[in-house]
Amino acid sequence: MPAPIEVFLWATPNSWKITIALEEMELPYVARPVAIGKGEQFKSEFLAISPNNRVPAIIDPEGPNGTPISVFESGAILHYLGRKTGKFYPTDEHGRVEVEQWLFWQMAGVGPMFGQASHFRNYAPNLVDDPVKIEYSTKRYDNEVNRLLGVLDRRLTNRTFVAGEYSIADMALYPWVVYARGLGQDMSAFARVETWLDRITARPAVQRAMAVGADLQGPPPARGSEEQREFATALFGQTAASVAAVSSRQG
Repeated sequence: MPAPIEVFLWATPNSWKITIALEEMELPYVARPVAIGKGEQFKSEFLAISPNNRVPAIIDPEGPNGTPISVFESGAILHYLGRKTGKFYPTDEHGRVEVEQWLFWQMAGVGPMFGQASHFRNYAPNLVDDPVKIEYSTKRYDNEVNRLLGVLDRRLTNRTFVAGEYSIADMALYPWVVYARGLGQDMSAFARVETWLDRITARPAVQRAMAVGADLQGPPPARGSEEQREFATALFGQTAASVAAVSSRQG
């Protein structure tokens, strides 16, 4: 048996992209939780693996030519695993372009926009003096999530998966899109997306993957609570100087 891949993760959609790929590709792995709400992502040993201080990241002890390799950024990890195994990532150029354009669409659009919608719905402070700012921001990102769901729904017209065969593009999209209802979206307006979600949810590998780390994080902290302030300090409003300071304290 090959040595297991170490996966540094938390209960996040980007982390579940990787556990889905590993389960589908039948690669052995071990989960290494990084408590992002407590600032563990700023520890120097994690920075050496993930220079952006973000999960997920992996260490493959049996990388190219049998030598260890670390990879950060979920899209890069999916590319790496697809090339390593030859699974769910086409070898012909036409096929790769189909997969890559939808993978990058997820990375540049779905992930950031869904993430911002979640932020303003669940984590933004309640601006008593100017609540209109929160209302505007929430509506702005809710609308963009809705628009992106429409793009995906049109793409799935007469298609089973986004790029032909089931691929790393579907794996990247699924953990974000599956929580669209939690972002206030009426999914009955996107029937093809719902069918696609049901199809992927039924896959045993996806069920196993989504269970990894699912118990690590509870619901968002209550607005205005001390827990929310601590969480926000660890995750939001970071600057180069503040990250360097925290990393120094973390060792």
